Amino acid sequence: MTTNPTYKEAETEKGQKYKYVEIKGYKVIPIETHYIKPNESIDFMIEDISKLANEGDYLVIAETPISVSQGRLVDEADYTPSFKATFLATYWSKYFWGYVLGPILGIKERTIKNLRKLPEESKRHKEVVLQLYGWKHALKPASEAGIDLSNAPGTCVSLLPENPEKVAKEITEDIKNKTNNTITTLIIDTDATYRRGNKYFTGLPIAIPGIEADKGVFGYTLGQLSENLGSTPLGCSREIDVDEAIEIANVAEDYQKSLSTAMETIYSVKDVLDSDTHEVTVESLDSIIHTPAVLIRKIE
Repeated sequence: MTTNPTYKEAETEKGQKYKYVEIKGYKVIPIETHYIKPNESIDFMIEDISKLANEGDYLVIAETPISVSQGRLVDEADYTPSFKATFLATYWSKYFWGYVLGPILGIKERTIKNLRKLPEESKRHKEVVLQLYGWKHALKPASEAGIDLSNAPGTCVSLLPENPEKVAKEITEDIKNKTNNTITTLIIDTDATYRRGNKYFTGLPIAIPGIEADKGVFGYTLGQLSENLGSTPLGCSREIDVDEAIEIANVAEDYQKSLSTAMETIYSVKDVLDSDTHEVTVESLDSIIHTPAVLIRKIE
């Protein structure tokens, strides 16, 4: 299991102490919270951020806490897999992508291993994707439409946030009203943005302007033959250059990956929570420290 990073300590002009790490020329300040529960307001988190934010900071928030706070959960137990979903989960994803197309395209070894051991529940998952997003996303072998299986209780999954750009702007405005500091808020997803020539694209249904979104399996497949730039910014509080947004998103993601509590996939849940995936509860998720956001500050 990953060990936590080595932190440095500092304090604000008002004496508020905080910890941080340095990554790629930036100071990364974690915003640690309990597990944000379905339909729970994130006002408490914005209050904590306001105590630390400086003029010109970037605030990067993971998509799942926003989605869960919006109540964008779907219980996959309510879905009965059709023949189409069964075909997609077994023959298409497990065998064709896991043993043929995946190795040919050189997708991550971890992804290939996970595809080859897809559980029975993946049939219900494919049914959810088919009904909510259609074939274009259901044909993607994994991480379909940005649906997150790893940070939701029971048989629930979280969809992408609703209108992440609007949420980012509201957060920046709230912090401006509290502190008189203007920050840039980014809401990101770990699914990749790719570049081919001068074209940026992602398989995810949404992304910031400048990144062609909603490419589904076509974007994912072409992406394996293109440059993988890292995490995808879904929404931003201001107009931002794509390369700038991706750079900041990747700094945040590098920090998240360094944490012992990182749950990148459904398969890492058991290690982090010491629990089988079907036994994950709000209580077990609340038993660990979560880092839904980080403040990122350029080191002068």
